[in-house]
Amino acid sequence: MPEIELSAGTIDYEDTGGEGPVLVFLHGVTIDGSVWREVVAGLRDGHRCVCPTLPLGAHRRPMRPDADLSLQGVALLVAEFLERLDLRDVTLVLNDWGGGQLLVPLGRAERVGRLVLTACEAFDNYPPGLPGRLIELAARTPGGLWLTTRMLGLRSFRRAPGGWGWMSKRPVPDEVMDRWFGPVRASRAIRRDLAKYAVSVPPRRVLLDWAEGLRSFKGPVLVAWAVEDRLMPRDHGPRLVALFEDARLVEIEDSYTLIPEDQPGVLARAIEEFVGETATGGSPA
Repeated sequence: MPEIELSAGTIDYEDTGGEGPVLVFLHGVTIDGSVWREVVAGLRDGHRCVCPTLPLGAHRRPMRPDADLSLQGVALLVAEFLERLDLRDVTLVLNDWGGGQLLVPLGRAERVGRLVLTACEAFDNYPPGLPGRLIELAARTPGGLWLTTRMLGLRSFRRAPGGWGWMSKRPVPDEVMDRWFGPVRASRAIRRDLAKYAVSVPPRRVLLDWAEGLRSFKGPVLVAWAVEDRLMPRDHGPRLVALFEDARLVEIEDSYTLIPEDQPGVLARAIEEFVGETATGGSPA
């Protein structure tokens, strides 16, 4: 797997290469880029798909002890990643984690040509739902993250209602979840990195100001929302569309938050159509 040195530390990523439109896929907390494996499989012909593993708990290399791993800090790492790889006119694709949106209000979206917001944190929904709040509580409690990550090794906990069972409608393969949870279970330094992020969410007024700042983005936007999502409110889809000049909403049936796991084919087709239309000067609306 390729790697790149950023200001916070070394980031691993996957890159299919190719000359087509560049798609950069971002993942959620305690997840890595492999959540996009089936979507990428449907898009790699004709697109360059890049999947970095951000320092959100499933990364395999601890970041520097003084690294800024706050919500804003990790968002700025995304901007740095795009710059270091010299990626331009990027379609930035988010799922679960919403921090990638911050490139817009922070004035760092110059390399982003399109946004795809897929069932992700938005407005003041940081961290999202009960699973997000549990991670935050664990990070604030001595020994809490260690205990929580022990439990992530149990299949019953992974599918428990109100927790990870609300992330995907269908069970994620055990080998994939083992990959996601392995680093934070094994490494105190990775838990340190995750804790930095988990306790960093700013006040509600700051989050809502950032959301208003999305109005400055003038590129095309696709909002793909799961109808049955338990963590990302359904009304956030239309609310996000209303922030942008050039946006469309696609609601996806039979899925929870992890649409790349529950409905990868549907999502891949929606992204392919969106990028194809907007790359040729058409409108997504």
